[in-house]
Amino acid sequence: MEKFKFVDITTADVAFEAYGKDLNELFANSALAMFEVMVNTEEIEPKVEREVELEANDLESLLFEWLNELLFYYGSENLAFSRFEVEVDEKELKLKAKCFGEEINPAKHETKTEVKAATYHNLEVKKEDGSWKARVILDI
Repeated sequence: MEKFKFVDITTADVAFEAYGKDLNELFANSALAMFEVMVNTEEIEPKVEREVELEANDLESLLFEWLNELLFYYGSENLAFSRFEVEVDEKELKLKAKCFGEEINPAKHETKTEVKAATYHNLEVKKEDGSWKARVILDI
């Protein structure tokens, strides 16, 4: 199963669809897709760890909060992540995650497009044929 793919919808934003056998994998793959927009994630080593805990009113809001929380670390600590251990409680609408990455070094890491935020525009999280799919539009 593919982890994610980019979808061409507008010139001002970047959109992707992420996939997962469960919500944990879906949220991890969504984060990976977002960081792939900004850096070559294959170059990011798991040197630092950050823990994230969130809750929301629905799965779309939880995904929105998750991605924007990760952007906070990118903006405030210059961190990019390439590996995620995510636990999503679908009933309680809570997320706990460990994120692994390192500080971005322009001499070492290929940087790409700056992402300002994940948006609610056409944000979608749904279960299809026993697996999960999300569609996300990022403001760049």
